[in-house]
Amino acid sequence: VQLQASGGGLVQAGGSLRLSCVVSGRTFSTYAMGWFRQAPGKEREFVSAISRNSGTTDHEDSVKGRFIMSRDNAKNVGYLQMNSLKPEDTAVYYCAVDRIIGRYPSRKYSWGQGTQVTVSS
Repeated sequence: VQLQASGGGLVQAGGSLRLSCVVSGRTFSTYAMGWFRQAPGKEREFVSAISRNSGTTDHEDSVKGRFIMSRDNAKNVGYLQMNSLKPEDTAVYYCAVDRIIGRYPSRKYSWGQGTQVTVSS
């Protein structure tokens, strides 16, 4: 399975971005999807996850109420809508898929290449 993340960029604090992750090679609807991020000098951390049928989402506490995760199984794509962005959201954002996605960034997940998000104050 291959993942291609896009949508990152430079935005001012309070702004919005929407990240996309296109999945190919396998049936997307059989995978849960997650977004993780890694800031310079820090470990990769969980951001959000969504179940295979969009029935369940999970968000890290600092992004609750600001980030929304969704997916379109017909288009093989997952999204992370990021609103009210803060400078501390600056990081490389990675998408990942597996049968189940937890909060730990497991190496057994299939990972995308990452997209840079920079939030200026």
